[in-house]
Amino acid sequence: MDTLDYGIVGNCRSAALISKDGAIEWLCLPQFNSSSVFASILDKEKGGIFSVTPKYLERTTQHYIPRTNILVTRFHCLDGVFEVHDFMPRYRIDKNDVYYTPPDLVRYFKHIVGDPEITLLYKPKLEYGIPETKNVIEHDYIKASTVKGPYDSLYMYSSIDLTAFDGSKTVKLMNDEFCLISYNQKLLHQDVRRSMLKLERTKVYWLNWAERTTSFKVFQEEIIRSALTLKMLSFDKSGAILAALTTSLPETIGEERNWDYRFCWIRDASMVVKIMTSLGHTRMARHYLNFIIDILPEKDEKMQIMYGIRGEKKLTEQTLGHLSGYENSYPVRIGNAAYKQKQNDIYGILLDVIYQHFELYTTSLEHSEELWTIVRNVIKVVANNWQKPDRGIWEIRSENKHFTFSKVLCWAAVDRAVKIAGLLKRDMYVEKWSKLRDKIDEDIHKNAWSETKQAFTQAYGSEDLDASVLLMESYGFISATDQRFVNTVLAIQKELEHNGLMFRYRNQDDFGTPKSAFTICSFWLINSLYKIGRKKEAIHKFKTLISYSNHLGLFSEDLDFETKRMLGNFPQAYSHLALIETAITISDSEITDEEEIMEFIN
Repeated sequence: MDTLDYGIVGNCRSAALISKDGAIEWLCLPQFNSSSVFASILDKEKGGIFSVTPKYLERTTQHYIPRTNILVTRFHCLDGVFEVHDFMPRYRIDKNDVYYTPPDLVRYFKHIVGDPEITLLYKPKLEYGIPETKNVIEHDYIKASTVKGPYDSLYMYSSIDLTAFDGSKTVKLMNDEFCLISYNQKLLHQDVRRSMLKLERTKVYWLNWAERTTSFKVFQEEIIRSALTLKMLSFDKSGAILAALTTSLPETIGEERNWDYRFCWIRDASMVVKIMTSLGHTRMARHYLNFIIDILPEKDEKMQIMYGIRGEKKLTEQTLGHLSGYENSYPVRIGNAAYKQKQNDIYGILLDVIYQHFELYTTSLEHSEELWTIVRNVIKVVANNWQKPDRGIWEIRSENKHFTFSKVLCWAAVDRAVKIAGLLKRDMYVEKWSKLRDKIDEDIHKNAWSETKQAFTQAYGSEDLDASVLLMESYGFISATDQRFVNTVLAIQKELEHNGLMFRYRNQDDFGTPKSAFTICSFWLINSLYKIGRKKEAIHKFKTLISYSNHLGLFSEDLDFETKRMLGNFPQAYSHLALIETAITISDSEITDEEEIMEFIN
């Protein structure tokens, strides 16, 4: 069963998916949201691939070099053993935080023993495979270029005979070799020694980055792997953070819930930044807040729910009709029409991050004033809109409702603004905004609570339950010991949990009734169960849930309720940030002795 058994390698400029058998099946260059050069994950015939096929293969294994984003695929063959080390170069080139992050992917072939025979198929399909792509050997590289339409090109350098990459003949691997795929023609001579140097420098970068991550008593390696993955989903050029690396991986096989997630959702990115800051990675937070300042330059600038990774505001959605889709799950989409939606929850999540920044760090006067201006403008928007319906966190395309989660996050926006005003000694705003905060609080308690369900529901006047409501405690709206929250958690668990996993909601949406489990919601339930005192149950569920990751500890957006196979876009920032948050909750509990907590977990 295919369960998205891919590894991800990246350098905060772009990233690639590499299958369990060592094939590059997804890569966009020169950056994350560019058109694909390899996309066989979306169409085996038309998408493009770079595969390595040993003639006498026995088995393959795959792992990351510990605490790095260098992926090792080891091929055990009857005639020998070799490894392919895949990575995208990333390392510091001077003392001023300047990094070498070219639009390159290096495949370092490490010879272990014997003389294994292999077949190499290098078959890029530029521009999503829409025009024809031709490969021509020129000098010391293979140049791929489009035949018609918009011009695009790609260069591949290798120490292996360049005539051997069309899959028509085998070559014997007797020494270390390299392949380098680049969007740009290289100015320096490329050889095995240079590729090894890039490998070692990239390894040192990731090891140092992982070492700066805050340590916790338990689940440390799971936290590190998720943090490394989230780092790869950040775009250094702007500070944006992607929701996921891919487009159109379906939430349910054969259906049309297929979306392009290669964009920066304010909600998702802000959640990631808060978690990464708690892990000690403050550079990501500063970089992201600069991104926010850049996309909101004017006081009347309306905040969108999402942007392109360079701050693009128009993200027109279109269908690539020539691609069959992942396991024939059509359509394949690029762009995302959700950018036009109104979602009032984004304000609270953004101001939560800005408050964290003001609380923890000294910032320049210029940035403090810019962020304070954003805070005041956001509260103006919240004051004018919190009583209006919106599309909600799940981006319902057909209907506006008074979603409880949106109301709670409007409350959170004003609450954080009050606290920021207090830190900045702006007493006039503290008094004014405190009244608005209390008004929203009263409205939620009055309209979101169902006496029938004995729980806070999905929307005002509704009896449907929604997993997002579990976050009301995390954002400080209600205490974990409040009986109303305890009742809400248990009601949501009873109604939305199925086979140990969680629905987002069960009521119909634009595309019918949801059929897969939304991974982040299962983490939210575990976190909430732990906080209301059901610790053993929560820890058992957490251990079970993380066992559903793929062989490298990576998660997508969704899980199938029955088979537990992963579905949806991959790897998913939402899933990994929730894993970290839940692991931290467990590790930071009142069980402070490591032996005691390990006994509790076991």
